[in-house]
Amino acid sequence: MSQPPKGPILIDLEDDSGDAPSPAAAPPVPEPHLPPPEGAAMTTVAALATRQPSVLARWFWRLLVALVGTLVSIAAWTFATDLIASSPVLGWIVTGLFGAFALVCLMIIIKEIAAFSRLARIDTLHHAAETVLAEEDLGAARKLTDDLVTLYKGREDTRWGRDKLAAQRDEIFDAKGLLAHAETALLAPLDTAARREVEAAARQVATVTALVPLALADVVAALTANLRMIRRIAEIYGGRSGTLGSWRLTRAVMSHLVATGAVAIGDDMLEPILGGGLLGKLSRRFGEGMVNGALTARVGVAAMEVCRPLPFGAGKRPSVRSIIRSSLSGLVMKDKP
Repeated sequence: MSQPPKGPILIDLEDDSGDAPSPAAAPPVPEPHLPPPEGAAMTTVAALATRQPSVLARWFWRLLVALVGTLVSIAAWTFATDLIASSPVLGWIVTGLFGAFALVCLMIIIKEIAAFSRLARIDTLHHAAETVLAEEDLGAARKLTDDLVTLYKGREDTRWGRDKLAAQRDEIFDAKGLLAHAETALLAPLDTAARREVEAAARQVATVTALVPLALADVVAALTANLRMIRRIAEIYGGRSGTLGSWRLTRAVMSHLVATGAVAIGDDMLEPILGGGLLGKLSRRFGEGMVNGALTARVGVAAMEVCRPLPFGAGKRPSVRSIIRSSLSGLVMKDKP
């Protein structure tokens, strides 16, 4: 009886020309019963963010919060006074804790009000810039640039831009040219940082949607990633927003996208960027990831427009396609030409 050969066994292929079929060329598993990728997670996030509660629901929550707050305050006051009467030392300690908690709540409220004030300031500058561009008012343009310098005063990452703007401010006698110079000197580095945030969020949403099969995980990931992205973009442009401010910004951005019909994306957007027929070669899960990531990029660009103190000049608005290409193209393998 012959012994089996020892060591590795080499098998020579008859066709060694390199034209053997590749696994990448295999057709996708047919899924005729499933709809094509539509970005369901981002569509759900947009619906949640733009949903307007009824007047009755708003009054219900207002009265509920007022009633619960009143009852809790009365209960805490009664508890503290009774405890002081029975055990003065322990009662005053508990009263001090209640007072500290109330002080923290007051500081949170002040922080939220300050956040809304910063967002309103950014919005005022944005509308003032649109008026300056429409009327070509040089005096108003110079005042606007002074307000921009004041807005970013104290930020080390804008010091070079502020110095450059101050050095050439009086040498420009055209309103549009002055705002274009301010945009290049002050906002260009901020645009780059905001774009990186958009790319990171789009990549995260696409990856989680494609790789995590848990129910509603893609919706939660898309919602949290978009909220964090919008908040970071607001911070980059100087409108540091609190919790309520971030939600307000998210509602504004999503409402704009829904109103313009931009919460819809498909092969016409992704295939010219990631390769022809790519969505058809991916599994439905990966296709959903690509679409959700692309929609996140679109939300990010809209957030930049909302949070930016100046409107984008000609040719300065970041391209959604370029952001999708740089953030999502590495997640899949494109066909070689």
